[in-house]
Amino acid sequence: MSDYTALTPDDLATMLAAIGVDSIEELLGAIPDDIRRSEPLDLPPGRPEQEVFAHLRDLAGRNTSADDEITFLGAGMYDHYAPALIESIILRSEFLTPYTPYQPEISQGGLQAMFEYQTSISELTGLPVSNASLYEGPSAVASAAYMGKLANDRSEFVVSRGVHPHARQTLATVAHGWGGRVVEVDLADGVTDPDDLAAVVGPETCAVIIQQPNFLGAVEDVAALTAVAREVGAVAVCSADPLTLGILEAPGRQGCDIVVGEGQTLGNRLDFGGPSFGFLATTDAHIRRMPGRIAGQTTDADGRRGFVLTLQTREQHIRREKATSNICTAQALNALAGVIYLAWLGRQGLPELGELMLQRTDYARRRLAQIDGVTLLHDQPVVREFAVRLDAPVDDVIAACQDRGVNPGYALEHDYPEYAGGLLVAVTEQRSRADIDCLATTLGDVLATWRSPLAGTEVTR
Repeated sequence: MSDYTALTPDDLATMLAAIGVDSIEELLGAIPDDIRRSEPLDLPPGRPEQEVFAHLRDLAGRNTSADDEITFLGAGMYDHYAPALIESIILRSEFLTPYTPYQPEISQGGLQAMFEYQTSISELTGLPVSNASLYEGPSAVASAAYMGKLANDRSEFVVSRGVHPHARQTLATVAHGWGGRVVEVDLADGVTDPDDLAAVVGPETCAVIIQQPNFLGAVEDVAALTAVAREVGAVAVCSADPLTLGILEAPGRQGCDIVVGEGQTLGNRLDFGGPSFGFLATTDAHIRRMPGRIAGQTTDADGRRGFVLTLQTREQHIRREKATSNICTAQALNALAGVIYLAWLGRQGLPELGELMLQRTDYARRRLAQIDGVTLLHDQPVVREFAVRLDAPVDDVIAACQDRGVNPGYALEHDYPEYAGGLLVAVTEQRSRADIDCLATTLGDVLATWRSPLAGTEVTR
């Protein structure tokens, strides 16, 4: 033990004596033998701290971050600019260290941040009620689906294949525990066709789940799809990209009952996949089925404005089988980064950012479509992301482009076998016109090399 902790043998003996046992084995004697490990852990010997740090630096050096290459990789996590203002606020000890704000009299700052966050999410989604955040986007989708089940006590979840694959996998996993069935609706020319959706929904459908824009980057007809859900009495759920809601109509104003999504794009860096936060907003009718915390505004005995946890003051963990979720500690610090980012952008900045992404994505889409060996996967309107098909093995092409300092995007065939050769390309405000031209040149050169008779059957790298 002393190899891995600061305890000396004398320290250990003193501690054991203080609690009245002679050894660690005696301390663990209450654990049944049949669930105890009989042999010691196969751990290497301890190493000096400086050697450990050197080893960690070596491991970190194997990673490639968005700062090391020109990246067009998206697929749910995006390289947006996070201003320095965010870290300067969230790293303050008042926000960085607090636990659950059960005592409002000493937690006014954290509770106000939650309230401001909820207000921002409600305005973005077009729905009156938001919780104080969830873990991340996929679990938010599953939470919304369960709210649908609670609303009508049905057992079937109908989800578009335009919903993020991770969210669909999460839904399938948790639905199994609920005894539910998940039905997926294929995409037609890049979007969810309302007629295809209508063909599979029925009296057992508790929730219909779509995404805006969808995983292929296409803009869905949310109003038409929501109408299909309403015809069978199902709850309409939309997983929305918050940064596109400056230029796309809010799903809540198109008939959606619940709007969820991944909040990483709101002021949270990529950080190799996390952490981030999920958001969830809904109508008043579903407020008591909503998981997580809700911060409310009130007045004290002297008439001063104050903030408290409301409806679920002590949260889900004391409700046992009556709980609507296992969310106990949300991603409050990440959500705070989100509301700071939205305040930094402001009401005008959000649509301006959306328009900038729209323009640059359109330029990139047209530029890549001119390359020999590249065709558009669909011709639907897009905002920040679009899909193309390559006439060469997409994984090899991506690797060859990365060798030249450009990450061209995500290989769709890993999640969509029907889109073999598909490449999903994301264009954020971080990517300049020169970056897009570099992508087009690099991708064109790699594809030309692939088709060259001298290259054989592999990309020359």
